[in-house]
Amino acid sequence: MSLAASPIRYPDVASRTLMTRRAWWLVVLNLLVPGSAQVLAGDRKLGRFGLGATLTLWTLALVALVVWFLWPTVIYTIISTTITLWVIAAVLVFYALLWAILTLDTLRLVRLVKTTPSARAWVAAFAVVVMATVSGTAAYGAYLATAASGFLSSVFVAGPSEPPVDGRYNILLLGGDSGPDREGMRPDSVRVISVDAETGEAVTIGLPRDLEYLPFPEDSPLAAAYPEGYGAIDGCEVDVCQLNSIYTEVELKSPEMYPNAVAEGSEPGIEGMRDAAEGVTGLQIQYYVLIDMQGFEQLIDALGGVDIYVETPIPIGGDENNENVDSWIEPGQHHLNGYHALWYGRARYGVAGGDYERMERQRLLQEAILQQFTPTNVLTKFQEVASAGADTVKTDIPQSMLGYFVNLASKTRELPITSVELVPENGVDPADPDWEYIRSLIDQALVPPTEAPAEG
Repeated sequence: MSLAASPIRYPDVASRTLMTRRAWWLVVLNLLVPGSAQVLAGDRKLGRFGLGATLTLWTLALVALVVWFLWPTVIYTIISTTITLWVIAAVLVFYALLWAILTLDTLRLVRLVKTTPSARAWVAAFAVVVMATVSGTAAYGAYLATAASGFLSSVFVAGPSEPPVDGRYNILLLGGDSGPDREGMRPDSVRVISVDAETGEAVTIGLPRDLEYLPFPEDSPLAAAYPEGYGAIDGCEVDVCQLNSIYTEVELKSPEMYPNAVAEGSEPGIEGMRDAAEGVTGLQIQYYVLIDMQGFEQLIDALGGVDIYVETPIPIGGDENNENVDSWIEPGQHHLNGYHALWYGRARYGVAGGDYERMERQRLLQEAILQQFTPTNVLTKFQEVASAGADTVKTDIPQSMLGYFVNLASKTRELPITSVELVPENGVDPADPDWEYIRSLIDQALVPPTEAPAEG
């Protein structure tokens, strides 16, 4: 049949049955291949433009899918860079407007008054619902892209990336508590995460907050102030020579020690903690991540909670004598919301144990978060995560490294995580630490000895 005789472009308007069938064909074609309705029945120039845009989108989607399977880091990098997110937002706005225009034009071409009365409402409703769904989804995607761009700019720096050292990335993870009853913030949770830059194999090193007489790297300003170890000049007094007091001392009393810290996306107190962690572990730490416990509750809630097996009853509130306890987290498997997850990681009185038991629970909580929170569920709840995370997380990881680290974390998630806790149970005395022994524990975890082949 020639195009001139096509009932789609030149229908018999007197036949309501034909016009109804034609109407359904047009609105379905507009859904499946935007622009095709115009090519067949309307403005061919607009139709060709719509078809070209549709084929371009399909091609981009196909290429993205192939790259996702072959080189996922590329996709992670694209969606974690401010400029590309704005480009994505602009593209989505363009398609949202184009699909709305094509749908409205398709409704014009349908000529509803010529269809059967019983079909008019259904055809119109179908077209409007499709337009609202498709264009609305694209518009919402554009909104998320701009929100993500703002979130990434507020949390991640735009500085240069750091290379791995001895094939590993070492990241200082600080859990800080800036409660109203404290002067400044003290990192009560200090952990170094060392990740193989290729395989994603991870070792976590837990540093007790009461670790004393800490050494510092030779080039650290704290090494000049404390050549025999932190607090060793005047003798160790309460809260003077412990690891978790370094942040407060440097940040509030001696910020001039690290004059470039703020310009580099950090803080003097954080740089003091980084030097301390390097002195203890003997590792060069490329990046840090600080999580303020005051916002931790919101972040867990934003991600939908976390699954944890609770070994012993955990008090919520109360003191060392288990008095004034508000409630308890009982032993067993739990899906904890932010409030209860915060107390699970924070409690250290009574049956919850002391600092070392709390360190172990914090390690389990961190590993559960790593295992359960994937890029997919972060993206599906991005608004809530962005709202909670902007004031909760601080880091000097540059945006240019986000794609790489997200892909590396996906590898880590599939492997067992080795833990080294610098606690008495492992032969470490926080009040009189043997630094050579501590570093030997860490070296054994990073490069475990291999079994010699049996002699034949």
